[in-house]
Amino acid sequence: MKYLKFIVLSLLVLGVALSCINWKNDIPLDTLKSKYTTAASAFVDVMQMQVHYRDEGNKNDSLPLVLIHGTGASLHTWEESVKLLTDSFRVITLDLPAYGLTGPNPKRIYSQAFYVQFIDEFLKSIHVNKCIIGGNSLGGAIAWNYTYEHPTKVEKLILIDAAGYPMISESKPIAFTLAQIPVLKHMLNYITPRFLAKKSVMNVYDDPTKVTEKVVDRYFDLFLREGNRQAFVDRMNFSTYPDHLTRIRLIKTPTLIIWGENDKLIPIENAQKFHADLPNDTLVVLEKTGHIPMEENPNRTVDAICLFLK
Repeated sequence: MKYLKFIVLSLLVLGVALSCINWKNDIPLDTLKSKYTTAASAFVDVMQMQVHYRDEGNKNDSLPLVLIHGTGASLHTWEESVKLLTDSFRVITLDLPAYGLTGPNPKRIYSQAFYVQFIDEFLKSIHVNKCIIGGNSLGGAIAWNYTYEHPTKVEKLILIDAAGYPMISESKPIAFTLAQIPVLKHMLNYITPRFLAKKSVMNVYDDPTKVTEKVVDRYFDLFLREGNRQAFVDRMNFSTYPDHLTRIRLIKTPTLIIWGENDKLIPIENAQKFHADLPNDTLVVLEKTGHIPMEENPNRTVDAICLFLK
């Protein structure tokens, strides 16, 4: 019994020590703005949120390319691709509600219907009546749902490792899993070790050596924006979605599908499903690439986009 009490006490002390070490306070928004905005950054009021976005490139282009990031990311995931696109195109990127500098939706709703309405209100607020829209992962699902709801407002559609079909993941980012486990998901609001962010980012790259400390810091810092941790949990536990198959098969907009061959989160089989169901599409598979091609392999991603748009 003495040994048992010693072991239990030791585990409790260890647990408290680890909790103290990994306890993270929110990072003030002004601090994050000073670090993660650029001269191109702007904020606009949409649905009671100050939305962070960038409008870059050829401003004379009346048909901008609007790019939407995925779960846990921000507009920064497009930065390297945007640098390659802005010589030829006007490119608009934004932080979705729940992520980046935009932060949480005050109503704590993160359904596809909400995101589609949000994108429509955002585009109206910056006076964009028609666009080419694209997205990665969650952003891809929002892009094709928006296209379905507003076909006359979308000239072309770009899906990059997009969500939309049931999937069997080979591997999920650990943060995704923790956000869906009772008790643990609430602890994410306070106890958030940096290695959690690092492991999660490495999971969506095919080549983990491309995951720099600067990239990990960015994901981690923006995760600590006030309200983003709870919003991440809320988003991961939101389970109402539209009838995907019916909607996808009715989208006639010219569509480019780009997929990382070694995507462990949304497998390449889902790319083939989009390719089979969309009536007017082109499929490009990138070898030695994971779930976020525009960040891991921006040159090859942009080559495919430019060929499609031109």
